[in-house]
Amino acid sequence: MDDFAAFVAERADALLRYGYVLSGNPHDAADLTQEALIRLHRAWSRVRGKRDPESYVRVTMARLHISAWRLRRRERLGWDLPETSHEDVLPSESEQGLWRALEGLPKKQRAVLVLRYYEQLTDAEIAGVLGISQGTVRSHASLGLSKLRSAIDRPSATNGSAR
Repeated sequence: MDDFAAFVAERADALLRYGYVLSGNPHDAADLTQEALIRLHRAWSRVRGKRDPESYVRVTMARLHISAWRLRRRERLGWDLPETSHEDVLPSESEQGLWRALEGLPKKQRAVLVLRYYEQLTDAEIAGVLGISQGTVRSHASLGLSKLRSAIDRPSATNGSAR
């Protein structure tokens, strides 16, 4: 069990950041991380022999996230960022606009973009993680990027900037 404790001590902060990027709020990030680590603990005897237990946890977190939003897809909760910042979890000041735009995306589009650009997974790998087709992955990525572009361009247009 010492290997598991060492893994958690070493990778918990990175997993929490990943959960934040995936979910868009610190509460869900903590829940995703905790549940994924519980599942890893149960499967540790099988997973520890593999090269990358972190990959197992990240895939578990992505699946838990998708599963959670499927259950409450009709319910739209709005989360505000906490007033105090935690440098390991919250984005820097210069990234706030992008993060707010990312939070505004539908969960499936956000998950696809996070897996593609944060985790650098291929379309086939994303499709496997989310249980959707590669065409759906590309569609969600395209729609999500389009919405991000318009959300990021919108504030500059209201500031009176000439393009």
